[in-house]
Amino acid sequence: MPMDRISGLVSVVITNHNRAPYIRECLDSISRQSYPQWEIIFVDDASTDESVRIAQEWLEQHRDSLPMENQVIIHSLPRNMGFAGAINVGLYLARGEFIAIQDSDDYSHILRLQRQVDFLQSHPEIELVGTNYYSFPHDQPEQKKLANWIQYGEDIRRVYGNGGHCVCHGTILFRGQLFDQIGGPTRRIHGAEDYEFIAKALNAKARIENLPEALYFYRVHANQRSSQFYRKREV
Repeated sequence: MPMDRISGLVSVVITNHNRAPYIRECLDSISRQSYPQWEIIFVDDASTDESVRIAQEWLEQHRDSLPMENQVIIHSLPRNMGFAGAINVGLYLARGEFIAIQDSDDYSHILRLQRQVDFLQSHPEIELVGTNYYSFPHDQPEQKKLANWIQYGEDIRRVYGNGGHCVCHGTILFRGQLFDQIGGPTRRIHGAEDYEFIAKALNAKARIENLPEALYFYRVHANQRSSQFYRKREV
């Protein structure tokens, strides 16, 4: 039986493993969203650095200023489960009509959630929407570069049908009912779980779109999860 989702709410699922230096900026970017109805679900995948302490300190500093409906959950996993395990925990905790993904070492434009929710509300046939984004070297944040590999419209299905990739996972926002229908990523494609989720959605006949507006900021650094698999395509 499908769960009752909260109308209008965006559940922002953030997974983290040893990204302590970037967590405050990541969380700040969600708390400052122009779209008012959001919750943060921060899933820490057994970090060995100060990630959990920093996330908890951030929450304590902001608790009194956050509206009551803006729930923030910090969930620490007892052992490392990998990206697929951690993100599925967050997806199952999500209560919103919409679910957004955010990587803990990146941050979002203040208008991101508003633009994506508005798009889905005005395009009921679309179930998932990503955006274009800027990438930047972690030590040179002013050197932002617009991504050039994002595709749009029917080209998205064509690219995935040919084994390609053209949706940046950290930018996606989708209807909660899509997750209820297809579930999250598995461990079958290690390092490309985000690719698998998009492919699963397309195989389930979901319609997907990207917004050309750059509403996300992707930090490039040596320790990021995607660097050993396909970073060149995401820069």
